[in-house]
Amino acid sequence: MASSNLDLVRSIYADWERGDFGSAGWADPDVELVFADGPAPSKRTGLAGMAEGMREFLTSWGEFQAVADEYRALDDERVLVLDHRHARGKASGLDVVEPSATGATVFYVRDGRAFRLIIYWDRDRALADLGLPAEDTPR
Repeated sequence: MASSNLDLVRSIYADWERGDFGSAGWADPDVELVFADGPAPSKRTGLAGMAEGMREFLTSWGEFQAVADEYRALDDERVLVLDHRHARGKASGLDVVEPSATGATVFYVRDGRAFRLIIYWDRDRALADLGLPAEDTPR
């Protein structure tokens, strides 16, 4: 089960790494999307809520990509993705590509569909929330 969950999450990130956030075929109809921290913490439910939350988030950026650094199957339902983000501000045109742009996403997967996503801008907060040790990587 954990292996198929990893495959699903890898396929989602393959799209996200190209800046494609338009697909939701992987999501449960009652999916919950949580932005745990960052510029606008929020929680949305359902496919329409997830689409609205992602759209609101992405409108600030001219370009945005989430690139996976590591995948970890935490148990039969949860997959942790440690990632970094590449972004270009829509208004400013400034690039955000730096070591401090490291985050994480926790996917909760059941029956081949993600039913909850928690997106963190602060990787160490994600690790702390999961009870995992902080990384030794300098920022």
